[in-house]
Amino acid sequence: MAGRGAGTPFLLRLSLLLLLRPGGTLGCASVAVGSPVVPLGSAVTASCAIRSELCRGLEQGKVRITWMLDNEPVAGSQHRGPEGTEVSNLTLPQFNRTQAKLWCWVEWNGTKQRIGMAEIRAGYPPAKPFNLSCILDLSNYGLTCQWEQGADSHLPTSVALKCAGSRAQAVTGCTPQGGRSRCTVPRRLLQLYRQMEIWVSATNALGTTESEHLCIDPMDVAKLDPPALQSIQSIPFQTDCIALAWEVTRSNAHMELRCELRYRAPEDSAWAVVTGIVGQAGNMQHCGFLFGTQYRFQMRCRRSSARGYWSEWSLGRNYTTHEKAPTGKLDAWWSARPAGAGGWLEVQLRWKAPRPREANGRVLGYCVTLSPRKRGRDPPTVCNTTHTQCNFSAPAGTRRVYLSAYNAAGESAPTEVILLERKGQPLAGLRAVPRGERSLWVRWEAPPTPVAAYVLEWQRVSSEPGRCSACWQMERDGATTAALIRDGIEPFQRYNISVYPLYKDAIGVPVHTAAYSKQKAPSYAPKLHLKSISKSDAELCWDPVPVEMQNGFITSYTIFWANSTAEVSSATVNPSLSSFVIRKLKPSTLYKVHIMASTAAGSTNGTSLTLVTMVLDDIEIQFLFLTLGLIFVLLILLLICFQKNGRVKQQFWPSVPDPANSSLGKWVPAELQQEPLQLPGVREPGLATISTIAVLERAAGKQPSPWGKEPSAETAATFPAVPQPYVRQEGPGTPGRGRAAAEPCQGLGGSGETVQYAQVVGDGYKGQQHAPPRLYLRSNSTQPLLLDPSPSPKPYENLWFHGAPPHGCPGDGGCSEELPATFPLLQGLRIGGAEELHDCRAF
Repeated sequence: MAGRGAGTPFLLRLSLLLLLRPGGTLGCASVAVGSPVVPLGSAVTASCAIRSELCRGLEQGKVRITWMLDNEPVAGSQHRGPEGTEVSNLTLPQFNRTQAKLWCWVEWNGTKQRIGMAEIRAGYPPAKPFNLSCILDLSNYGLTCQWEQGADSHLPTSVALKCAGSRAQAVTGCTPQGGRSRCTVPRRLLQLYRQMEIWVSATNALGTTESEHLCIDPMDVAKLDPPALQSIQSIPFQTDCIALAWEVTRSNAHMELRCELRYRAPEDSAWAVVTGIVGQAGNMQHCGFLFGTQYRFQMRCRRSSARGYWSEWSLGRNYTTHEKAPTGKLDAWWSARPAGAGGWLEVQLRWKAPRPREANGRVLGYCVTLSPRKRGRDPPTVCNTTHTQCNFSAPAGTRRVYLSAYNAAGESAPTEVILLERKGQPLAGLRAVPRGERSLWVRWEAPPTPVAAYVLEWQRVSSEPGRCSACWQMERDGATTAALIRDGIEPFQRYNISVYPLYKDAIGVPVHTAAYSKQKAPSYAPKLHLKSISKSDAELCWDPVPVEMQNGFITSYTIFWANSTAEVSSATVNPSLSSFVIRKLKPSTLYKVHIMASTAAGSTNGTSLTLVTMVLDDIEIQFLFLTLGLIFVLLILLLICFQKNGRVKQQFWPSVPDPANSSLGKWVPAELQQEPLQLPGVREPGLATISTIAVLERAAGKQPSPWGKEPSAETAATFPAVPQPYVRQEGPGTPGRGRAAAEPCQGLGGSGETVQYAQVVGDGYKGQQHAPPRLYLRSNSTQPLLLDPSPSPKPYENLWFHGAPPHGCPGDGGCSEELPATFPLLQGLRIGGAEELHDCRAF
C-alpha cells in the first residue's frame, strides 16, 4: 500500500506532462501577446487560456495559471472565460529588454508545468543613414556607393541602395552583404551623362527611414586611372629647370584632364606640388630645382570639369639634377693661440657645410689657403679635407685665411676668414629655455655697439671633457636677439651655451649660461658618509652626483633623520654644499639618515645610513681620563705612603717620648706606683694637656745657667705648688721613706744627692675648661728622672712642643722654675719611649 501511494503523484505528473505539453494533440492551452515587436520601454500585454474539457484530468481540480518572463516570475490576473475556459491576463507596463521569452505555467495539485510561450522583441525604428558618397570606376563603369549607419535599432533591419533616373521609377540598385555599409550599382542600372537620384533605405519591424537623396551624373563622380611618367631630364643651359613627359591610360584618352605633379628631395619633410597641368598627355617644363639633388616625382589626374575624384598617384620616379659649382659663403669659426717660441700660430678652423641651395650637388671636400687664388698660380694650401674642421699652423701675424668648397662641377669662391681678437664688448644678458626635448631657444640682450653677427657655441657637460666640432652656429643677422639650436641636443643632459658677438674689427667677450631641454628626477641620490659624531652632533658629507646622472639642475638636498621612536626630522641644504651637521641629537641613540636630491621635475631618495651618537663628548672623555689618571696617581701615592708608613710618619708626625714608658717611670718604687694621686676633686677624666713644665733642682751646688744668667727671685716665686709625690730613696744617704716638701724649691735629701723626678698633673675634666696640667722636672743628678705615673699617659705620646729658647735654666740651688707649655725650651721634646732626660742642656 505504501509503494502504491508513493507512485500516484508520479503518475499524475506524467499524465499532466503528456496532456499539457506545448503543441500537443489535444491543444487545450494557448498564449497570445498584443505585439511580438514593441518599442523599447513600451507596455506589453499577453493572455493565456486553458480549455478544461479538452484537458483530461483538469475537470475536477482547481487550475492556477502563473507567468515567467525568462526566469523571473511576473503576476497576472486569472478569471473564468466562456465555455469553461480558465484565462489569465498579463500587462507589463514597461518592457526594457531587447529580447525576452514570456512563459505561461499551470499549477494543479501542487505540480507546475509550462504550457505556452511567446517571444517578444523591443527596439527602435531604423536610424537615418548619412554621408552617402559614390565613385564611378571607369574600368567596369560600376558605381560604388558607401555611407554610414546611424545608431543600432536592436531589431533586424534591411538596407538597400535605391536609384532612379530622371524618367524612370525607383529601383533597388544593390543590397549590402554581411552588415557592410557599401555596395556597387551595376552599369545596366546607370544612366551616364544624366542626372540620377540615389539614396539609402533602411527598414525594420517598427518603420522605414531613408538617407538624403544624392543627385549626380555618374560621370561626375568618375575616378580616373593614374597617368604614367615617361621621362625626366634637365634642360641644357638652364640651371634649375627640368622637362617631364607623361601619358594616360586608354580609358581616359577621350577626356579632357587636369593633372598635378609633386616632388620632393629625401631631406624634405613635405611635397612640392605643381598644379594647372592641362591636357590629355604630353610634355611639361618646371624650374626651381636644386643642382645635384635627387628628387622623387609623382603625378595624378581628373576630369577638367573639376568634378569627380582625383586618380591615385602614379608610380614614383627618381631623378637627380645636374651639378654646379658651389656658391655662397661658408660660415666659419676659429680659435688661435701661439705655438711655442718659433713665431708660429696654432689655428683651429671650423665651418658649416653649405646649404643644399648653395652646395649645388655633393660636396667632395674643402680647401684652406693663406692667400686668395690668383690667375696663373695656386696659393699655398694648408688644409684639404672632407671634414668640417681643420687644425693647422700659420706664421705669426697671419690675420686672414681663405676657405672654399668644391664638387664635381667646380670650386666655390673663397670665403675670407679674418682672425679677429677677442676684445669686444660682451652681451648685456643671456638665457636659454627649452623649445622641445631636442631643441633650445637662446635669447640675449644686444650690446650697445652695433653687431655684425653672432656665434653660438654649446657643449654637453660631462665628467669626461670632450669637444663637439659641430655644436656651434652663426647668426648672420646682427639685429637678431634669439636663435634656435637643434644639433646634438638631447633631453636630461646639461649644456653650456656661449654667445660671441662679432664686431667689424673684433670678437666680443663671450657670455655663458647652462640649460636643459628637458628635466627629470636624478638617476640616484648621493651616498652619505659620516665625517664626525658626538653625543649631540653628527657631521655628514657626500660626493656630488655626476652631472650625467643629475638629469636636471639640483635645486636642493634634503636630509632626513629618524630615531627608533620614529621621530623624523629634516633639513634642506643648498645644492652647492657637500656637507651638513645634524644638531640637537640625543646621546647614545641610534639614528637612520638618508638624503634626497631634488630637481624641478622630481626627487630621488638615497640609501639609508645608520649611526649611533656617543655617550660623552671628546672634552668630557678627556676630562674623565684626566680625572681617572689623577685618581690613579693618588692611589699610587697612598700605596707608597702605606708601604713607607714609618718614614712618612717620622717626617710629618715625629715621635714624642711617652713618660709612662720611660726608664724614669719604671724606676719609681712599687709602693709609690700603688699610691693613688690625690686631686682636688674626683671628676670624669679627660685628655690631659701639658701647659707648664717646672724644673726642680737642689739648692746646694749651684751651676751656672746654660743661657748665661741665673733665674731671678721673681721668677722663682711664681712657680706654683704641685702635689707631692712619694719618692723612695735607697742608699747610704737615704734613711727611709719620706714625703717631698710642700714648697717647690725645698731640698729633698739629706745626703746632698739630687733626686730627679717629674710629675704631670691633670687639672681638668672632660667637657670643662680648667687650667692645663703642668710638668715639673728636677735635674742635676746622675740619676734618671722620675716621672709620676699619672693615669692614661697615652694622650701625650708623640706630642711635639714648638717655641723659642728659654731665658734661663734652674741652677744647683734646688730652685724650681715653672715654664709654659709653649715655651721654646721644649721644642723637640718627646715624652714617651725609652729616651731619658738628664738636664736642661739635653734639650
